Amino acid sequence: MRRPRNFDAELQALSDRAKALKAARLTQLGEFVIATGADALGTEVLAGALLAAVGNEDAARKEAWRKRGAAFFQQRGARKSRQQAAAESDDGAAQNTGTAQPADAGQGPQ
Repeated sequence: MRRPRNFDAELQALSDRAKALKAARLTQLGEFVIATGADALGTEVLAGALLAAVGNEDAARKEAWRKRGAAFFQQRGARKSRQQAAAESDDGAAQNTGTAQPADAGQGPQ
């Protein structure tokens, strides 16, 4: 005979997962505020700006904001790629401790 499913345990696991996702979302929103520099604004100013954006019905303005946001994320992605490439090249340089010989080493003057 098949063992019955424990729906209570499954519901609890789903509830725990939902809480973890909400916490991760809040953390990500905080990181987003910091990354954009909006943390330099006062709390009231930031809240007012967000409320104005939510209540705005002007499609052209929203499209301009969308383009500006997309450009922000593209710039951040490119910057991270450059930083990763620089870190990788620094790691390669650190691993090469000078034991390698130049290409013409050991060949006297010709």
